[in-house]
Amino acid sequence: MQKKLAPACIAALLAAMAALPAAAQETQGNWLVRARAVYLKPANHSAPVADLSIPADAITINSKTIPELDITYFFTPNIAAELVLTVPQKQTVTVQQSALGGPVDIGTFKHLPPSLMLQYHFMPTAKIRPYVGAGLNYTRLSSVNLQVPTVGRLQLQNESFGFAMGAGVDIEVAKNTYLNLDVKKLRIRSAVNMNGVQLSTVKVDPWLFGVGVGYRF
Repeated sequence: MQKKLAPACIAALLAAMAALPAAAQETQGNWLVRARAVYLKPANHSAPVADLSIPADAITINSKTIPELDITYFFTPNIAAELVLTVPQKQTVTVQQSALGGPVDIGTFKHLPPSLMLQYHFMPTAKIRPYVGAGLNYTRLSSVNLQVPTVGRLQLQNESFGFAMGAGVDIEVAKNTYLNLDVKKLRIRSAVNMNGVQLSTVKVDPWLFGVGVGYRF
């Protein structure tokens, strides 16, 4: 009888262990919403425009702090999808043109850069929960108002698609409440045109350094 009971007990124990992650997931909830303040730091690489006396990396976009909201859904305790959202952001463009005697602000544009990432959470039930992620970024450019003095108006591409990757940590500070630290790298690029002719390519490719709070339910 004992020999027959042993395999049954082992099977019951294994089934209980397998149910633990699901139970923990149900206790924590599948949704995690975070609000962050994010410092956006563009890479600011651009091709030269010899005809306009614009050297390489002379077209730059300002750094700034932006608000961010992300919504994360956990498929399992370790695997989650993160949707990163913000509102359209206004950026200032500066050009270093020797003919103009130094850096010149040539105008502004707006961009909306949502990203969707797949994440792996290493320790989903610990107090300190690191994670990594990778996915795609889509950036919509609008309200372009750029003009080089004595030369003319510039246009940008309307859309940019590229990779998104990042890492971060959620630190539990109260039940279902977390302090979040996060860093991401996005690929955002645009052609710079004048009268339908491409003059340069700007590689914005920003780093985003974020700090915020999250709530899981």
